[in-house]
Amino acid sequence: MQLHISPSLRHVTVLPGKGVREFINVKVGSRRVSYRMLFYMLLLFTFLLRVIFVMTAVDGIDGEKKCSTIGCLGKKLGPKILHRRLEPAVPEVIYQILDTPVSEDELRGKSKIPQTLEDFVAEMKESRSDAKAFALRLREMVSLLEQRTRTAKIQEYLYRHVASSSIPKQLYCLTLKLANEHSTNAAARLQLPSAEFVPALVDNSYFHFVLASDNVLAASVVAASLVHNSLHPERVVLHIITDKKTYSPMQAWFSLHHLSPAIIEVKALHHFDWFAKGKVPVLEAMEKDQRVRSQFRGGSSAITASNSEKPYVVAAKLQALSPKYNSMMNHIRIHLPELFPSLNKVVFLDDDIVIQTDLSPLWDIDMNGKVNGAVQTCKGEDKFVMSKRLKSYLNFSHPLIRKHFDPNECAWAYGMNIFDLEAWRKSNISLTYYHWLEENLKSDLSLWQLGTLPPGLIAFHGHVRIIDPFWHMLGLGYQENTSFAEAENAGVIHFNGRAKPWLDIAFPKLRPLWAKYVDFSEKLIKGCHIRAS
Repeated sequence: MQLHISPSLRHVTVLPGKGVREFINVKVGSRRVSYRMLFYMLLLFTFLLRVIFVMTAVDGIDGEKKCSTIGCLGKKLGPKILHRRLEPAVPEVIYQILDTPVSEDELRGKSKIPQTLEDFVAEMKESRSDAKAFALRLREMVSLLEQRTRTAKIQEYLYRHVASSSIPKQLYCLTLKLANEHSTNAAARLQLPSAEFVPALVDNSYFHFVLASDNVLAASVVAASLVHNSLHPERVVLHIITDKKTYSPMQAWFSLHHLSPAIIEVKALHHFDWFAKGKVPVLEAMEKDQRVRSQFRGGSSAITASNSEKPYVVAAKLQALSPKYNSMMNHIRIHLPELFPSLNKVVFLDDDIVIQTDLSPLWDIDMNGKVNGAVQTCKGEDKFVMSKRLKSYLNFSHPLIRKHFDPNECAWAYGMNIFDLEAWRKSNISLTYYHWLEENLKSDLSLWQLGTLPPGLIAFHGHVRIIDPFWHMLGLGYQENTSFAEAENAGVIHFNGRAKPWLDIAFPKLRPLWAKYVDFSEKLIKGCHIRAS
């Protein structure tokens, strides 16, 4: 017997035996449900099952060992049925507790708080705490560690401030030895420059550089790096301005250490005729600034005593309190046209820079009628250093600042600047500078951060010619993200910040770029125990 079933399942044929012609034909009733419909129904059922599982599985931590709710049952059975692991959501109570701050007084009254993550985990396992107790203990531990970290950071910034504001004994020793040389050694009292080179001091065919400093060692590095890397040292004239107390040591150093064929001039402020006549606005501004600063700021102790400000804000204020910001050497740049009435263009240098290339091409830059050629500080690969705009220095919450300036306008840097003195004399830059200094005094020093750059940003506003960043790399004194190779390839590197290269707190990997211009075998350097590292 043979059985034949049609593909549609509508007909069944039975053959009784081999060779027999008779057969039985059975007609089956028509099919109401197709296989395709059955397949779709199974898909829908699977989808609904998954939706039901997800809805029932979203349940908070109830702390019970046995399931008493559909949600709990869903969490227990769902992963087994669907063969996957369900990640539990963080209970809302944890967020609520962690969002509530903890004061120091609250922490003092608490029992022993875990000091490490390992201690915390061990305590939680032992106590079998619920979500609320877990969050409370976690908040206490994190708050305690945050307070300790903040205190340590502020102490670090304070120590760095003290170290950067003090005169290292090695530098003090060098100054004393040079002063002694000046008084006992005729060679240390030579006229700088010699009489034959005096006409070059007012000759605009030379490359004139101005350096204002009361640090002999720092000035020696700037001068040595400038002359060593110059392609035409015979055309270089370096005007060194210092104060009365440092004049003798500075003159002694450059008299004993010639940088021929470059021409070096050393003058103290009291040697300038303009400076000795009548009232000098910068002196009055400095005196007022010092009085107001001591009256309203309270010094470094008041800054570090604040419990509300973030450590990096405390660091910025401490740095702004550095003596250099209240030094005539830092303010004198606003008087360059009066100090050098015969010169048309100069390049002004800070004493914490190192020159690594020939700077004569700076004289070929077309200033387009601008006064100040400077590198802008809002564009660059280093987002930490090159991210400074006007809002980084000026207080735009003050209506006077907000009225006159755009907070997102790019700032620029002091340290290596080209000054067109002819264009400067035609402007009112110096008057603008003192006008805003006066406004800042009237506003209790609230218009900008302490320092000389903020009023400079205002005074030179609209008078700045942006130059290539190659000519001035910043930040080597307050961060070490810059690699040695990157710094080595810059035209001028600037150790702006607390970690000056002549201090013990200098960054070791960057200090060699400065130290290569110091002769550590020189008898005065060696006698004062000034070492390469």
